Amino acid sequence: MGTLFLENLKEVSKILERLEESQLGYKYAEDKWTIAEVFQHLIDVERIFQYRALSLARRESQALHGFDHDAYVTFSRAENRSLKRLKNEFEIVRKSTSFLFDSFTEDMLKQVGQMNGSSATPRAIGFIIIGHTKHHLKILQERYSI
Repeated sequence: MGTLFLENLKEVSKILERLEESQLGYKYAEDKWTIAEVFQHLIDVERIFQYRALSLARRESQALHGFDHDAYVTFSRAENRSLKRLKNEFEIVRKSTSFLFDSFTEDMLKQVGQMNGSSATPRAIGFIIIGHTKHHLKILQERYSI
């Protein structure tokens, strides 16, 4: 599964390479996130989902709670981040995700646990991470014209 993460990283990197520092504060509507906030959101959510996948793979018996992604964005201070730092951090977090999933055995990937009121497996979480990233890349391309 780790190779899927690295293939998706290439997609993200292509978009990040097209960006300029001056574009980070752009948002396509008043109540929408800036480009910097979108990338910070991707980083934050990936870290949370890493934790969730690890917890389920290690057979955590407690249900994992949800989180308010809008609050994470509001308090992220993404406007203070540089393009270089966002690029580097996304790459490091994504490579960490790849290493984590490569460390899981087939049995670990199939462990079922409770996450945000639903059943999930680490394998499913891996696909959620990739799908979530693709979703935001599509929005960046269509609405932010990147």
